[in-house]
Amino acid sequence: MPKGCALSPAEGDLQQRILTLYSEHHGWLSGWLRRKMGCAHYAADLAHDTFVRIMSARPELAEIREPRAYLTTTAQRLLIDRSRRQAVEDACLTEWALSAAHGSAPSPEEFLQMADTLDMLCRALELVSHKAREAFIQHFLEGEPQAVVAERLGVSTRTVRTYLVDVLIHCNPGSEAA
Repeated sequence: MPKGCALSPAEGDLQQRILTLYSEHHGWLSGWLRRKMGCAHYAADLAHDTFVRIMSARPELAEIREPRAYLTTTAQRLLIDRSRRQAVEDACLTEWALSAAHGSAPSPEEFLQMADTLDMLCRALELVSHKAREAFIQHFLEGEPQAVVAERLGVSTRTVRTYLVDVLIHCNPGSEAA
């Protein structure tokens, strides 16, 4: 470690907990995901993403009582997020293919702009809470009214609106949240 970059005792303790969690459970999580997904490469990617997500939730790391349950829950949420992202991408590609079949295909520049917008949306959804992500997907992508989304998530309609605004703020590259 470079001179002057010593970790505080709390940071050192956190780093040790992360290393312990990783060394004790990474192999197990990778195997579990490999069996679930049927592909070692996707499983390795998702295992990596799971630990990255957990590392970004630092305050919660000290409170993990059942590490394997926590890891599987986190991995399953990431898997659902990936599936939804893939569904959105597939729907866009299908729409673009239909447009091309009817002679109204987007120009390469428009296609690139749409792909960039989709990528930005996916990144924004990764930055918000699970409930905010669910609210956005259910309302804007699945077309559910805010009241239905609120009932499903067990929150008020006002909270759903707050979640939607949070995602939209993260979508704006010029905002402070992005």
